[in-house]
Amino acid sequence: MSSDERTAAAATETTIRWGHSALSAEFAAGPDGVLRTVRVGLPDDDVPPAPFAAALPVVELLAAGTGTEWSGQRGIDTAVGRRLRLRSHRTETVGPWHRLRLNLADEVSGLAVTLLLESPEGTAVLRGSVTVTNESDGVRTLYAVSSLTLGGLPDPGELELHWAENDWLAECRWRREPLRRRVPDLNHVLHQQDSRGRVAYSSRGSWPTDGHLPMGALTSGSDRGQGAAWLWQIESPTGWTWETGERGAVGYLALWGPTDTEHQWSERLAPGASFTTVPAALALSRAGFEGALAELTAYRRLVRRPHPDHAALPVVFNDYMNTLNGDPTTAKLLPLVDAAATAGAEYFVIDAGWYDGDAGGWWDTVGAWQPAAARFPGERGIHEVLDRVRAHGMVPGLWLEPEVVGVRSPIAPTLPDAAYFARDGVRVRENGRFQLDLRHPAARHHLDATVDRIVGAWGVGYLKLDYNISVPPGTDTGGATSPGAGLLAHARAYQDWLRAVLERHPRLVIENCASGGMRMDGSSLALTQLQSTSDQQDFLRYPPIAASAPTAVPPEQGAVWAYPQPEFTDDEIAFTLAGALLGRIHLSGHLNRMTSGQLALVREAVGVYQGLRADLPGAVPFWPLGLPDWEEPWPALGLRAADGTTYLTVWRRGGGPVRTLPLPAWRGRAVEPEVLYPAVTAGTVAWSAPEGELTVTLPRSPAALLLRLRAR
Repeated sequence: MSSDERTAAAATETTIRWGHSALSAEFAAGPDGVLRTVRVGLPDDDVPPAPFAAALPVVELLAAGTGTEWSGQRGIDTAVGRRLRLRSHRTETVGPWHRLRLNLADEVSGLAVTLLLESPEGTAVLRGSVTVTNESDGVRTLYAVSSLTLGGLPDPGELELHWAENDWLAECRWRREPLRRRVPDLNHVLHQQDSRGRVAYSSRGSWPTDGHLPMGALTSGSDRGQGAAWLWQIESPTGWTWETGERGAVGYLALWGPTDTEHQWSERLAPGASFTTVPAALALSRAGFEGALAELTAYRRLVRRPHPDHAALPVVFNDYMNTLNGDPTTAKLLPLVDAAATAGAEYFVIDAGWYDGDAGGWWDTVGAWQPAAARFPGERGIHEVLDRVRAHGMVPGLWLEPEVVGVRSPIAPTLPDAAYFARDGVRVRENGRFQLDLRHPAARHHLDATVDRIVGAWGVGYLKLDYNISVPPGTDTGGATSPGAGLLAHARAYQDWLRAVLERHPRLVIENCASGGMRMDGSSLALTQLQSTSDQQDFLRYPPIAASAPTAVPPEQGAVWAYPQPEFTDDEIAFTLAGALLGRIHLSGHLNRMTSGQLALVREAVGVYQGLRADLPGAVPFWPLGLPDWEEPWPALGLRAADGTTYLTVWRRGGGPVRTLPLPAWRGRAVEPEVLYPAVTAGTVAWSAPEGELTVTLPRSPAALLLRLRAR
């Protein structure tokens, strides 16, 4: 470990340069004394530093009694940001991580700020977070603090904006358009002032990915393998905002966690108190959007909590989707357990309903998490099913929704009011549930006892943790100075609780789910082993979700449903199975009612997956036909493995029977395309080396193929 620390007063230079083999950054103080980020790029970029008029202060901060220097929609141009002066800076290297700490202070407000920048060696990703400390003698209230800012990007006329809509049952729908369509040219030269507008997206409530992914990108030039790209993610379990626009006649970017304007967030700091923002990460590439995503995927793998599941990638069967739908019983489960084992499943998960003994419905009675005797009769109860799972060599799993307690639950009155979210002294009630507050020891004790019983005493090795309500803007209890601050503090406490669970039960596998993909954020991905990608039950509508999910989650963490049914044709069975083989296959469906031929198709798919899964943890995604629109008749997803092997899933949902996929990386090379699944198919593939194109023919629709391409 090496370090270099100097005080601003002793430094004779006003420029700080920092980086490593894959990234370089430059910070400079101009005549006004404000430290600005003047350059973030690749080490051999020949792009000059941004002029001070276009560069942003390294931190933007809005506090009570301060405001901004240019009124409008934007979060930038804050008065405190322009008053921050550099005190010192420090660099260090710990393992693969290069770190730079910029220590600044505002003498007027008495606020001290530390911007921590981190970047892993060999990866072009910059991660930022900010700690604000009140060094004054009075209370200071924060309204917004940036996690990462960057000005001096190319002219908006040269940039294309990418963003991702993310709705229940319709996750990861990427959009793109020229930035100039959203940021009109106002003739900056004539007015000598910047626009007051911006392009911005924000979250709402306790689902951080409800509405949009906390991601976006700007690209310059062609993004199909060339051109500059800036791709970002905000790693917040609750509120976030990102904004971009024009400043100083060039582009800018600012990334935020929760703010007062968007999320009713404010943080009151007593003298000596501190607050740290959620992190935000920015990936850079000259190979367009896909190149930047490859960098971000590598970064995501580095920051996540180590766990054996990330390499083992076992096949999971879950009884819910289009199968038992929350109505499990011993009689229904035992045949499914046997069939899932025959199909090759390695985990068997009993989903929602196993605790439901109320004829009025379980939705608003959850919270005790005890098996319903009526569903699991007999001396062994639910353990008869768990024992059958283990007898087949599979690991049993259960669904759990830990953060909620139904309003009719017997648990609801036993916990103190302070263990729940509340506003104005009244418990927050949403969709028949109360929201637990994991800052309170009673809430945490209740969940510790639940998990330790299920995992420790019952021997369950997999928990699907769901979360089916959103509670904007949060809670004003527990010392929170605002509802948004209470929500963020709870979310951080919830994640601390999860870490403690995994410390106590290191082999436990946790799937992160919130009505499918409503909690598909970077902070959750870094902690849990699997991520639900959707609740979509229509197998014809799942392909664009499955194809685009690797933008949000590494392939080996993305749980994709595969729910073949006995009433499906063989083409339909292959279609729904093929779509999950480049992610984490989550089997479902009435396998116990299938013919031997149908079950053989399922076993074949599982066998193919088990044969290729070792390549997934090092693979990076690409899209030969681009990220698919929701109605795209021919979605396609590719993965490039570390050894150069390429996998392709191609779906046909409509359109003509022939589609050509450009693969420029393979142009001029002798390539052997191989159909991995299904083995028996009417589809054909043909390779053209001069054009670097693969032509796929699927005479029937719906149909899908999983292909492998290797050099001859």
